[in-house]
Amino acid sequence: MSGSDNPYNGSFGNQMTATTSFGATPEPAAAAGSYITETTTANFAKDVIEESRKQPVLVDFWAPWCGPCKQLTPVLEKVINEAKGRVRLVKMNIDDHPSIAGQLGIQSIPAVIAFVNGRPADGFMGAVPESQIQQFIDRIAGPAGADEAAEIEAVVTEAAELLAAGNINEAAQLYGAVMQADPENAKALAGMAECMIAANQHQRAREILTELPEELAKDTGIQAVLMKLEQIEEARKLGDPVALERELAANPDDHEARIKLAKIRNVEGRRDEAADHLLLIMRKDRAFDDDGARRQLLQFFEVWGFKDPATVAARRKLSAMLFS
Repeated sequence: MSGSDNPYNGSFGNQMTATTSFGATPEPAAAAGSYITETTTANFAKDVIEESRKQPVLVDFWAPWCGPCKQLTPVLEKVINEAKGRVRLVKMNIDDHPSIAGQLGIQSIPAVIAFVNGRPADGFMGAVPESQIQQFIDRIAGPAGADEAAEIEAVVTEAAELLAAGNINEAAQLYGAVMQADPENAKALAGMAECMIAANQHQRAREILTELPEELAKDTGIQAVLMKLEQIEEARKLGDPVALERELAANPDDHEARIKLAKIRNVEGRRDEAADHLLLIMRKDRAFDDDGARRQLLQFFEVWGFKDPATVAARRKLSAMLFS
């Protein structure tokens, strides 16, 4: 699924325009080579020590006469530029500026020292291969994409909080931004579908969750939303809740009517009531519909989620009933 053909586009009108960007580098518009600078003894504190408090800085100690330095330089600079700002490279000619290398105890070159939070953190010597340089940068700055993944996760969390608070359009905008950056993000797909359900766009919710790759379709969050859609469709066919309440007032042991009412209350968002109806059936007649009330309650739990307050409360009541 590409960002251009995602079916969520336009679902919530103009408010769906996604403006959040991910994986921004310290200087997003920087041209290749701008991550590499030269420094002097006088500027070392500013260029390296201070800068390393913002992001890792690699210092390349070299000299014009050094053959291995000439081998290392193009490989090192290539990897630095490909890292696109995860780290910076500062080059220091030890012929012109020998004091810093002496203070660090560097006795042979090329030598690359990584500074993090104002202090030397790691390093290597010699003209090492590209793969080792990449591993070194991953060790210092974290694997490529780690910052973006953390940012996406934070946005998904914020969107879920907005949705829980009833801010459907704002939540949908954030989920949409995530799906543009990562079209197969299961949490964003499920969250966008939840927004559509909340906006009474049930068919569109189903559309974005169908024809997904097999592994993605198996995601528990996506499966929970699909089950929720099925519960909504089923509840529509169960009749008038007012009429069901009248039936129960006349005959409190009409368990079939009570299960129907529980399903309706569930899709209305009255989860505690839905659970209480099923728990009442279990207290009166566990054998009804082959323990159907308990099975239905467990299906509710799958959709509500393990940490949902209604799940927690109902599980506590269920445990007390089963194990008392």
